[in-house]
Amino acid sequence: MNLEEQYQKEIAPKLMKELGYQNHLAVPRVLKIILNAGLKEAVSDKKVLENVSAQLAAISGQKPKVTRAKRAIAGFKIRAGDAVGLAVVLRKKRMYNFLEKLIKIILPRIRDFRGLSPEAFDGQGNYTLGIAEQIVFPEIDFSKIDKIRGLEVVIVTTAKNDQEGKKLLEFLGAPFAGAQGKPREEQVSS
Repeated sequence: MNLEEQYQKEIAPKLMKELGYQNHLAVPRVLKIILNAGLKEAVSDKKVLENVSAQLAAISGQKPKVTRAKRAIAGFKIRAGDAVGLAVVLRKKRMYNFLEKLIKIILPRIRDFRGLSPEAFDGQGNYTLGIAEQIVFPEIDFSKIDKIRGLEVVIVTTAKNDQEGKKLLEFLGAPFAGAQGKPREEQVSS
């Protein structure tokens, strides 16, 4: 059973009961996932944009959109309209596939991973996660990358607050660090 089916059949009813909702449409769900890669060096080297675009396409399964500077920033030598990053918005089946891959494959592959920080919510139930190295994704061929870069993963939910958003992600299998940022294993043993 994939994550989407599991949400529909098991997770949504549990959330409905635990959060005290009467209507199944009010239960929090994941709306979309945004992958964002900032590329300050794309201003001077256009080849970087192509390389990272191919990597993001391999990771997400869809072509990324080029993000452009809204205004000029002289200190960074950026003019309005310059390409400064790439973004991909995943919805529906691709979103659930990516979320399942993130939770089951990517996060365990991160070196010194001690659980997701419960502090990275935005106040409205959305979660932002920074991944320092794109090489943790199995789709990336290590021999073909020019430089190790990071990316930002934003999980947008329909939750009303951070507690509901955290509960939703926990039920989906997200491994949060325990209280005070400690992993659950250490918290139990100390």
